[in-house]
Amino acid sequence: MRVGIVCPYTWNVPGGVQRHIADLAEALIALGHSVSVITPADDDADLPPYAVPAGRAVPVPYNGSVARLAFGFLSSSRVRRWIREGGFDVLHVHEPAAPSLGLLACWAADGPIVGTFHASYEKSRVVSVTAPILQSALEKITGRIAVSEAARTTLVEHLGGDAVLIPNGVATERYAMADPLPGWPGRADGSGDGSGEEAIGFLGRMDEPRKGLQVLLRAFEILGRARPRLRLLIAGPGDADDVMSRVSPELRDRVVLLGMVSETDKVRAYHSVDVFVAPNLGGESFGIVLAEAMAAGAPILASDIEAFDRVLRGGRAGALFPTGDHEALAAAAADLLDDPARRKQLSAEARAAVRDYDWSAVARDVLRVYETVSLDHAGVVESGPGA
Repeated sequence: MRVGIVCPYTWNVPGGVQRHIADLAEALIALGHSVSVITPADDDADLPPYAVPAGRAVPVPYNGSVARLAFGFLSSSRVRRWIREGGFDVLHVHEPAAPSLGLLACWAADGPIVGTFHASYEKSRVVSVTAPILQSALEKITGRIAVSEAARTTLVEHLGGDAVLIPNGVATERYAMADPLPGWPGRADGSGDGSGEEAIGFLGRMDEPRKGLQVLLRAFEILGRARPRLRLLIAGPGDADDVMSRVSPELRDRVVLLGMVSETDKVRAYHSVDVFVAPNLGGESFGIVLAEAMAAGAPILASDIEAFDRVLRGGRAGALFPTGDHEALAAAAADLLDDPARRKQLSAEARAAVRDYDWSAVARDVLRVYETVSLDHAGVVESGPGA
């Protein structure tokens, strides 16, 4: 099958949707299918061989963040040419409600279209303003996928229609084994070096409030003073000086900011900490970071937002704390750090639970949607005028 996948966000900035699309493309290629991805990106961007640049992205406020999207004459021309030359059996548009390449692709395409909805939100000014424009594109989507119940609810309430639930995938083998980063002892639950050092970690955009780093920093003020051998490892893009300014001077030497990391170092980061913390405040429909940490076997402590509660099986595959409560986060982290048996149990439960999200299974579920819409489209063509 020839599959064209449309990425709404720039490939130059890491994100959950981009990671999802890359992993799906590679899983489909491994199954013998032909895949091409079009994405906002500069012409000289470092893209994988299956990806095509659609032009420079511009920052747009979207879903509590700043998304880098592409929408304009150049992008429209490149999308039309990509579709024309691709000869795709099915077009797979991600986040078709975002004002980006997905809308352009829906307008330009005549064949079967699948849309995957990732976002979860209560209100969106962008969606409200563009609703009439969106409908003309969304009506062409014959197969709809939601990555979570939260994303499905957003679709039903804001755009109408329904969707089949297929969760985000994770390449579990990629995260299963790795050495800790240099200078980090690894987990003290059996993989550490016996030094007695402790570490908690965070991965996400440091300057995006809904990722909750500010909650973790306040919790570390409590934990750091009570546990002199505890360090905080932070990976992700953002203003390092701003982050450090929010840490008390006496604790700053125990906070390490890696900035944006390679995929290899990201995996190693998961294996460098005793507890991985996801303090997100909302706006998450699934939690791909959680799935990655689960695949790495990291003991997880996460805010109890609905999406995280579902992924962590109600607390069986990772501990939960009340969203936004830094004191509760500090207390729960201290309990886990003091209980290696509990951490080992959470690690085992996480590795077992994450198997449901392995791309070997998820990609086949997506393929079944492709096959269904392709057959439905063929039936419509055959029964059309002149049939």
